[in-house]
Amino acid sequence: MTLFEDLKWRGLIKDTAGEDLEDKINQGGLTFYIGADPSADSLHIGQLPTFLVIERLRRGGHKPIILVGGATGRVGDPRGTKEREKSDIKVVENNFEKIKIQMKKLFGEDTLVVNNYDWFQNYNFIDFLRDIGKYVNVSYMINKDLVKRQMESGISYAEFSYMLIQGYDFKYIHDHYGATLQFGGSDQWGNLTTGIELIRKLNDESVYAFSCPLTLDSTGKKIGKSEGNALWLDKEKTSSYELYQYLINFEDIMMDNYLKVYTFLSKQEIEKILDEHNKQPEKRIAQKTLAKEVITFLHGEKEYEQAVKISEALFSGNMKSFTSSDIEMAFKGIPPMMIEEELNLVDLLVTSNICTSKREAREFITNGSIYINGEREVDLEFQVTRSVSIEQKYVIIRKGKKKYYIIEFI
Repeated sequence: MTLFEDLKWRGLIKDTAGEDLEDKINQGGLTFYIGADPSADSLHIGQLPTFLVIERLRRGGHKPIILVGGATGRVGDPRGTKEREKSDIKVVENNFEKIKIQMKKLFGEDTLVVNNYDWFQNYNFIDFLRDIGKYVNVSYMINKDLVKRQMESGISYAEFSYMLIQGYDFKYIHDHYGATLQFGGSDQWGNLTTGIELIRKLNDESVYAFSCPLTLDSTGKKIGKSEGNALWLDKEKTSSYELYQYLINFEDIMMDNYLKVYTFLSKQEIEKILDEHNKQPEKRIAQKTLAKEVITFLHGEKEYEQAVKISEALFSGNMKSFTSSDIEMAFKGIPPMMIEEELNLVDLLVTSNICTSKREAREFITNGSIYINGEREVDLEFQVTRSVSIEQKYVIIRKGKKKYYIIEFI
């Protein structure tokens, strides 16, 4: 299977521009670029399939350039719904630096990451209108899908002009870095083709572009931060354990698609995994494979193994092997209750607001509903001391089946 055929089989190519694009992709040797939006300081899981195309093309002999939009991030691109909030300049600059680090970590330190603010900061507005605006027809811009949809709710001139800015980006990167291919999400198609038109009109040259379908969930909704369900690629924002839990809970119906776009597994490997999964769906073989591939690529094998260890320990209730690091990852969103000295369990349950009264605390304990580090505790006189803590620091209290609380000795 050729590289282009592989991209098509995975469902990673939607629109294309350039008659011999397939041959060019299969031959290798192109310099290509993709843009990243610095409205956040990390990419999220919904963007990952499109950005993994960078690695697929790189392995096929092409050279990547990643443009983080320090200039376009200050403007905001049309979403087809409503105007974006104005971004703080310092935040955009900080986000650029964070994303630059993230891109080099994922795709190699030699990956070129550029900021379009570098060539826009001193570009005179009148000169830009004369040099670029003259060559893009307003009717052409209005007919682009996202612009057309947003016209109904209202679109500012700033967001309307975004297409010109991104179009010029392609020309600039083509002229200064030799890029002849741009790709991005399908919602960027109008911006991608604007760059092609500018290069054709101003340079009398032909360049290439393709778009990738947006990653959707089983209901057809976009997986991304704008939908309020983002999981970040930065492990400091979303831990490997959180990512593992998210991935292994994907629905079976989506696994064929997700294994294709989120992993580098071959067609034969994916077909074998799906066959095994369909025979024993309760084992969630496909989801576990997906989690392993994604987390290992993003964070490394040790992070993946730790995520599995935590998941299995919490499922079984056996937390004897937990380390402080495991606890901090597993209970990232739970603020610990700080104590300086040992406390009677009944008193601790009340002072930490796990129970509303001593009476309720005694009832939970005697009913066998309180667990200390995974073990049921029914002794009303039990003392919570450093000696029962994990690494002289943490005590995990579970109330009932799923409510966890963390006690930390200081």
